Amino acid sequence: MAELKSAGLILEPYQIILRPLVTEKGVHKANRNNSYAFQVHADANKEEIKDAVETLFNVKVVKVNTQNRHGKPRRFKQRLFKTGNWKKAIVTLHDEHRIDFF
Repeated sequence: MAELKSAGLILEPYQIILRPLVTEKGVHKANRNNSYAFQVHADANKEEIKDAVETLFNVKVVKVNTQNRHGKPRRFKQRLFKTGNWKKAIVTLHDEHRIDFF
């Protein structure tokens, strides 16, 4: 079970990994570098993300890189708003392991 020490929260692996990011660039990285992108909980650190991916997908994680993505300004009709900030994790797997999203 993963523990978020900074926030004092205890989150399960399925709460840390919110969704896979299946994009053209992400599919290219998955095929070439065996790296997969996920949207993750904003308070999760690299160790918690590694444990969650290994638990959920039954794979061996070699490296985790994270990015804090800032929200973008958007407009709908005459109103301005900003999309939310989110965290992205790029997880590199051992050569023997793969994740199939399709």
